[in-house]
Amino acid sequence: MGMPMSSSFVLSVVTFVYLLAALGYGAGWLFRFNALSKGATWVSWFGVGLHGAGVVLRWVESYRIGFGHAPLSNFYESLVFGAWSVVIIYLLMEARYRSRELGVFPLGLAFLTMAYAAFSPNVENKIQPLIPALKSNWLIAHVITCFLGYAGFAVACGLGILYLFKGTKGQPDNPGPGIWGRIPSIRTLDELIYQNVVFGFLLLTVGIITGSVWANSAWGSYWSWDPKETWSLITWFVYALMLHARLVRGWHGPRIAWLSVIGFSCVIFTYLGVNFLLSGLHSYAR
Repeated sequence: MGMPMSSSFVLSVVTFVYLLAALGYGAGWLFRFNALSKGATWVSWFGVGLHGAGVVLRWVESYRIGFGHAPLSNFYESLVFGAWSVVIIYLLMEARYRSRELGVFPLGLAFLTMAYAAFSPNVENKIQPLIPALKSNWLIAHVITCFLGYAGFAVACGLGILYLFKGTKGQPDNPGPGIWGRIPSIRTLDELIYQNVVFGFLLLTVGIITGSVWANSAWGSYWSWDPKETWSLITWFVYALMLHARLVRGWHGPRIAWLSVIGFSCVIFTYLGVNFLLSGLHSYAR
C-alpha cells in the first residue's frame, strides 16, 4: 500500500484548480465564450470541494500526530482558509446573479493566496502544537468570522475595480459592445459592492467581539491596543464610514467603489503588514 495522501498535496492541487478556473473565467469573458465560463464555474465548485477535503484532512492529520486542533491556528492555515472563504462567497454570489464575468478577480486572488501558502519559503506548512494563547473554544469562532468578513471585503474590492474600469470605458449599462458590455451594469455592481461590504462588516464586527472575549481569557484583557487589534479597529471604522456615507449621505458610484478598494487595502495591511512589519501578541500568525 502506498503512503496516504497528505493535506499539503491536496491543497497544492487546489492551487492549480483555482488557476484553471481563473483562466477559464478570463478567457470566457475576453472571447465571449460562455461554455468556458460555465466550465470555470464547475471547476471552481470542484476546487471548493477539494479544498474542503484538504482542510478536513489536515484536521485529521493533527489528531494523528497527537495535537488535535482545528486547522486555523497559523499563517499557512489562515491563508488556506482565507482563499477558501473568498471562493465560497463568490460562488454563492454567482449562483444568485448568474454573472460569470465577475469570477476572474476572486479566483485569481484565491490562486495567488494558495500559491503563496504552498510555495513561499516564508510560510511554514507543518502542523504544530497550539501555543497556550490559542487553546480556547473562541479560536474557531474568531478566525472563521474574521476571514469570512475579509472574504466579503475581497469580493467587494474586485467588484469596485470592475466598476471603476467599466465607468471609464463609458459603458454604464448593458448590453454593450466589447468585453465591458458583458459586465453587469454599474448600478448592479454598486449594489453588489454594498451587499458584500455589509456582509463583511457584520462578520468582522462579530470577529472583533469574539476576539476580545478570547483575548480576555488568554491575556486577561479585552483590549490591549496590540497592533493587530488597532488595525482591525481602523479597518472596521473605514467600512463603518463607508456604510454611513452610503446610508446617510447617499453616496453611490465611484466614491463607494474607491472606498471598497481602500478598505480592502486596510484589510491586507491588517493581515499581512502587521504580521511582517510590526510585533505584538498576534506574532504567532507569522
